[in-house]
Amino acid sequence: EVRTLRAKLKLLCQDLGRAMRWNAELAKEWIARQNAAELYFYCDGHVRVYHGEQTALPRHYVARERLCLRATTDYWINAMDGQPFFVVTRPVDDGLLSVLKEEIVPRLQTEVPGQPGAEELAADPLQHRFTIVFNREGYSPKFFAAMREKRIAVLTYHKFPGADWGLEEFSARSVRLVNAEEVTLQLAERGVRLSNGLWVREVRHRDARGHQ
Repeated sequence: EVRTLRAKLKLLCQDLGRAMRWNAELAKEWIARQNAAELYFYCDGHVRVYHGEQTALPRHYVARERLCLRATTDYWINAMDGQPFFVVTRPVDDGLLSVLKEEIVPRLQTEVPGQPGAEELAADPLQHRFTIVFNREGYSPKFFAAMREKRIAVLTYHKFPGADWGLEEFSARSVRLVNAEEVTLQLAERGVRLSNGLWVREVRHRDARGHQ
């Protein structure tokens, strides 16, 4: 019944911070169900239009309506198969990079179970705690360097890819997707030095049209 649902929501929200603590416990439980060897967290932002009149929210560009409307931005943190762990809502949105630094990464550091300990990290310089995946909005060599210091891996798009690579660099590779489907892709890889001197791996896919 709707009345019962409202009573439960009131109980959860009557004490400041109780809902957040409950959400944190649920997130820990859901994350623990993932394969400990594949701790990937996909971070994605979505604009949610506000239709009420109780507060004057700032305007955001809503792509599906091609208008600037009063809205909030929800940043969802999901497993790679789309299962959600938790969401961060920003009424005033400073962008994905700000949310990653201020809220998402600190929360993952405290809530993700099964992270390698100090001895494991010291023994293997390439070992990392977990991997965060996001789009090119969060591209920042300075942020990448900060995550490397925290031993957190980053997977994203290159915001300034530059010229196409030579065709001779690409070769057919079998890739297993999240849904276990096997596909063959034309892939190439280079070591790339970013503007701050940080070396990273860049992987490119060449499709049937020749687009990289």
